[in-house]
Amino acid sequence: MTEPSWDHYRAALAVLEEGSLSGAARALGLTQPTLGRQIAALEQVLGVALFTRSPTGLAPTEAALTLAPYARSLKATADALRRAVTAEAEGLTGRVRITASEVVGAEVLPAILAALHARHPGLALDVVLSDRMQDLLRRDADIAVRMAPPTQEALVARRVGTVRLGLYGHRRYLDRRGMPEGPGDLARHSVIGFDAETPFLRAMMRAAPALCEAPFAWRSDSTLAQLAALRAGFGLGACHTALAARDPDLIRVLPDIVWELPTFVAMHEDLRALRRCRVVLDALAEGMAAYCAG
Repeated sequence: MTEPSWDHYRAALAVLEEGSLSGAARALGLTQPTLGRQIAALEQVLGVALFTRSPTGLAPTEAALTLAPYARSLKATADALRRAVTAEAEGLTGRVRITASEVVGAEVLPAILAALHARHPGLALDVVLSDRMQDLLRRDADIAVRMAPPTQEALVARRVGTVRLGLYGHRRYLDRRGMPEGPGDLARHSVIGFDAETPFLRAMMRAAPALCEAPFAWRSDSTLAQLAALRAGFGLGACHTALAARDPDLIRVLPDIVWELPTFVAMHEDLRALRRCRVVLDALAEGMAAYCAG
């Protein structure tokens, strides 16, 4: 039995994710006949059918669905390997993949990374915005900016400060609806919040029980969408105090309501030997420390 090539597994994964040979071929930059041969070769070695034709494209068999998580793991490892061996010939070059929350990634990191790229134009930076924790051990990313202490032992983490959040309203909204005088007034205001219950939402409720009595008028699990609603004057919502300080139209309400998020920059310990990763980590740590302090 010949061991299948990674190319064959990659082809099967692409068909699983794209749903058709044509879509998978475009995603991989291959021709459909080449992709078809790779799928056929994998099926022959494994001794199972992976796909059946359906009116909507290629339907995966049970064997393909069983193979899928292992193929994704192989892809993550191959991507991490490629990033790890990117040449750093002259100067500082190569690709570094960074993950951060939506708000930090969209509102804070661009200025930090622009300054870094100006100093080291050979650096290529992938930025993944997600309020879900990306797995650094699985190399979903090289470096993470996190609002919670890392728990995995193989990570090198540096605490850079504390991001503080308060409750804010846009000047237009407050002119229209008035300033809440106490937590009990939240029940008569439009509050911006989450759709699904999250650890952060539970922490919000513990810090401000009055929020439990104020049904969310705007629900979204996207913190960027929540920030956009706040800026549009939809209602009251949580915002980084350092971010709100940049906008004179965002007014703090009920200042006794405060949320504090310990902030860390972390990477896998195996990446410490890569100069580009160390430089990016240092820049992120410095920039986030200044943001937390401000």
